[in-house]
Amino acid sequence: MTRSATTAIGIVLLSAAAPASQAAPQTVDPATRFVQVANAYSLTADITYLRASGADLKLDVYRPSNATGPTPVLMFMHGGGWTNGSKDSSLFAFLPFLEMGWAVVNVEYRLADVALAPAAVEDCRCALRWIYQNAKQYKFDLDNIVTTGQSAGGHLALTTGMIPESAGLDRQCPGDRRRAWTTGELGTQEMKVAAVLDFYGITDVEDLMNRKPGTSGNFTEAWLGSAMDRAAIAKRVSPTTYVRKGLPPIMIIHGTADSVVPFDQATKLKKMLDAAGSLSEFYTVEGGGHGGWTTADMEKIYNAIRGFFAKYHIGEPRQDAKRPLP
Repeated sequence: MTRSATTAIGIVLLSAAAPASQAAPQTVDPATRFVQVANAYSLTADITYLRASGADLKLDVYRPSNATGPTPVLMFMHGGGWTNGSKDSSLFAFLPFLEMGWAVVNVEYRLADVALAPAAVEDCRCALRWIYQNAKQYKFDLDNIVTTGQSAGGHLALTTGMIPESAGLDRQCPGDRRRAWTTGELGTQEMKVAAVLDFYGITDVEDLMNRKPGTSGNFTEAWLGSAMDRAAIAKRVSPTTYVRKGLPPIMIIHGTADSVVPFDQATKLKKMLDAAGSLSEFYTVEGGGHGGWTTADMEKIYNAIRGFFAKYHIGEPRQDAKRPLP
């Protein structure tokens, strides 16, 4: 996804976003809203959450300055086909959640020129572990973590929220090899998220690998490399591999005319989730491409997201009688 498209989304949605439990906001001067959000947040940038492939992997934490209790957390992964992009190029995409009063953890991960698959998946799982380990310091509400991202970031939001510990993709996370990073129980407890927001993410990497050359702009090939077991790796990093009953609610958002990540990637995941009896919502953008959607479309999408959150009580203090849990 291009930087300009991401910027457009952020600018549009800053005025459209509101907490799930509230009605649409009254019209407010945009400059006032920017000032209100800016004054309400503190930023801790470039925190090392993992060292891998000889590099320190970083994340940024945006948190409400005056939070007195646990705060819902949006974990955001940037797009770029696992080959390019950065956390610093995607700031506008999560502005709506800052306006909602959420904390945001903006994650970088290893790209293909540093490490091939499954590295990016492993990194994001470790970033989720970092959230668990540091929940007390940053006032994160571990019952209200939502993973999200666009394109490859959507794929990583899905894998981060769907992959079980038994898949073995958490083994590089600090806590075992570097025991000084372990913080007791939170260094080993099973990780769960409250929901996943998938913006036109790849759902079946193996399927993209087997399509005719150029279908996925060669980013799939670049990420998988030429190893003999590339098909097994592709399956291992595919969200469709981990579909089962008991997953957190998943909202899939995809354009019907996407020329980069085919629309049938989204429909396949939705059908599998339905067959497994797992909770999900599917929002289609008719005629929409790979992001870059209109202002009207984006307003409708975020209204739908607020409805999705309200339906499953996402962002609210946990009440076991209300919220379906994995």
